[in-house]
Amino acid sequence: MRLAASMKTEVMTFHVDPQVCQVSSNSPPSLIQNKPVFAAPAPIINPILREDMGKDYEEAIAGLQKLLSEKSELGPVAAAKIDQIKAELATADKTTVSHTVEHLKNGFIHFKREKYEKNPALYGELAKGQSPTYMVFACSDSRVCPSHVLNLQPGQAFVVRNIANMVPAYDKVRYSGVGSSIEFAVLHLKVKEIVVIGHSACGGIKGLMSLPDDGSTSTEFIEDWVKIGLPARSKVKAQLGQAPFGDQCGLCEKEAVNVSLGNLLSYPFVRDGLVNKTLALKGGYYDFVKGSFELWGLEFALSPSLSVKDVATILHWRLY
Repeated sequence: MRLAASMKTEVMTFHVDPQVCQVSSNSPPSLIQNKPVFAAPAPIINPILREDMGKDYEEAIAGLQKLLSEKSELGPVAAAKIDQIKAELATADKTTVSHTVEHLKNGFIHFKREKYEKNPALYGELAKGQSPTYMVFACSDSRVCPSHVLNLQPGQAFVVRNIANMVPAYDKVRYSGVGSSIEFAVLHLKVKEIVVIGHSACGGIKGLMSLPDDGSTSTEFIEDWVKIGLPARSKVKAQLGQAPFGDQCGLCEKEAVNVSLGNLLSYPFVRDGLVNKTLALKGGYYDFVKGSFELWGLEFALSPSLSVKDVATILHWRLY
C-alpha cells in the first residue's frame, strides 16, 4: 500500500512598527488567550554564601599574617598592606555579589508588586493547576524569550527551549527529555497547538550550516544536537549552494522549523491529535533585527495507522 502525506503551508507575516505598534495584517490570528492556568509556588530568595571564595580569602590572609609574624622587621608597613588587601577583597566580593543578586531580587520584587499582587484572581487559579493552550519550542537564545515576544501570560504556554529550537524524531533512548515534554503536553495538559519558533541570527543554525562535511566534531554536545536539522541544511545547500553564507543561514532558520514540525509526526500521540483534530502544528519565525514575526500552519493528510518508520519513509528520513 502506498503512503502519502500532503503538506499545506499558509504563511502569515506580522511586521510591527515600533512607533505605532500596529500589526500589518488584516486579521492576524491571536496567539494570546487570557485564560488563567498554571501552577507556580511563590519563589523564596535566600542569601548567597560565597563559601568557596571565603575559604581562599581566609587562607590568603592567614598566610600573610603568618609571614608577618615570622618577619617582624617588616613592621607596620606590611601590616598596613594586609589591611588594604583585606579591604579591597571585601569590597570586590560585595560588589560582585550585590550586582547579580540585587538584579534578581529587584526583578522578583517588581514582578510581585506589578503582576502577582495586581492579579489575585489569575494567580489564585494558577495555584490550582495548569491548562495551557500552547506548547512552544523556542531557542535558548537570551534574545528570543517567547513569553516576551508573544506576550504570553503565565499559564498560557508550556515552553521547551533548547539550542536552535530543535524537535528530534521519536527516540526513547537519546531524546527522552524532549519526548517526555511532548507526551506530557499532549496527553496530560491537552494543549491545542504546538508551535515551533525559529529566529534570526541563530547561532545553532550557523553551527549546523558550518558542520564539516567529513563528519568530524569539535564539541561535546552541540554539533551532535544540531544535526537534528541536517535535512534542512541539505535542502538549503541544494537550493542556495552558491549564495552568501548569511543567506543560507537565514533560509535554514526557517527550514529547520519545518524539519522539527515534521519530526513531531513521528510521535504517535501527536499524530493521533492531528488525525482527531484536537491538535494543530504551527511554525513561527521571529526576526529581531527587522522586528517582524511570521506564523505558518502545516496540514498533514495522515492515517492514524502510520508507524514511525512509515512517517520517516514519507518524509524521506533515515531513522536507522
